Amino acid sequence: MSTAGTVILIVVLLVVLFAAGWFLGELMRSRRLRNRFGPEYDRSVGAAESRRAAERELTAREKRYAQLKLRPLSDSARTGYTEQWARVQERFVDDPGDTVLEADELVHAVMRDRGYPTDGFEQQAADLSVEHGAVINHYRDGYHIRTRHDRAEATTEDLRQALVHYRKIFQSLVGDGKAQESKVEPRQAEVPEAREAADDHQVDRSRVNG
Repeated sequence: MSTAGTVILIVVLLVVLFAAGWFLGELMRSRRLRNRFGPEYDRSVGAAESRRAAERELTAREKRYAQLKLRPLSDSARTGYTEQWARVQERFVDDPGDTVLEADELVHAVMRDRGYPTDGFEQQAADLSVEHGAVINHYRDGYHIRTRHDRAEATTEDLRQALVHYRKIFQSLVGDGKAQESKVEPRQAEVPEAREAADDHQVDRSRVNG
């Protein structure tokens, strides 16, 4: 083989290796982001103009998240917040609207205690999604019902659902008090614990007027 032919062959092999490496890197990045963000990954891909655009946005969230000075809750704070939530939930039947507002405020209190910024809902959701991607859609759904309530457009059943949504993000935020990465696979995240399923019935439909 001539020298020129050898050079061309080497160049072609290098291009193939580069392309294979790039493809493998993209595949690994997608898998890592999917594992970290769970259902939030699929939601972001569906809302973006392309998968790459969604992954760039999720990566930017990770970089911002890494700059946050998050801290764990103390045992006493965790216990106190859990007791506050129980009191809020017990008041639902008497005043559904105010109860949902209190649930929203309690979630914000835990966020502040953990070190999360609380200015602007969309930024809140983006910051929370890095650690709580498995349940962040519950926060979005609860917030959207709460805004409908502000416009007097939410039914009592809507408000009951909002409280259930807020409880999901509240439980995830309180957790074990550690600002750890969410590495739960989407399928695992979507399977409710038996105890959580039972908790849903604490907001008793039979006692709520539609």
